[in-house]
Amino acid sequence: MSAKIYTRTGDDGTTSLIGGTKVAKSHRRIEAYGTVDELNSHIGLCLDHLNSHGIASVLTETQDRLFTIGSALACDPDKETKLKIPDLKEEDINLLEAEMDKMNTELPEMKSFILPGGHIAVSNLHIARCVCRRAERSCVRLQKKKEDIEPRIIRYLNRLSDYLFVLSRFTAHQLKIVETPWKPRL
Repeated sequence: MSAKIYTRTGDDGTTSLIGGTKVAKSHRRIEAYGTVDELNSHIGLCLDHLNSHGIASVLTETQDRLFTIGSALACDPDKETKLKIPDLKEEDINLLEAEMDKMNTELPEMKSFILPGGHIAVSNLHIARCVCRRAERSCVRLQKKKEDIEPRIIRYLNRLSDYLFVLSRFTAHQLKIVETPWKPRL
């Protein structure tokens, strides 16, 4: 028999950071790692809509990095933990940049803003991009409040949102979906 998933310890609106510190579920740190978790779920949905092995391996690796980021954000920065939290590395950012550079060689030049949509996979990549930007903003808020956050996390999320944008364009291109340029009303 598997263990019960519910503990009832959060029924009062609090939760514990790694290290044991109790905080409100509305705490900035909880908001940040909750948004990263939401992003991870959206990327899983994107994976379900994409068939390319190369893209799937990068997105699967990205999901792993998001668990790394979530774990780092879930730690109480003022307490030493016994748990070994994996590190986010510069190579993780470099991978996203290299993948964008590869995809950009096949993409037409962008001459205007592009409206999200055209295919379920493209739309879901745009949603993931937007959630990624929100996760980045949450982490920046932590940093601005002088809460300990590894600067590489913010850089990674920034690059990941760029990657998701380029991947949405690349996916549309691969599927022969015509991008819809934004034509502002004058």
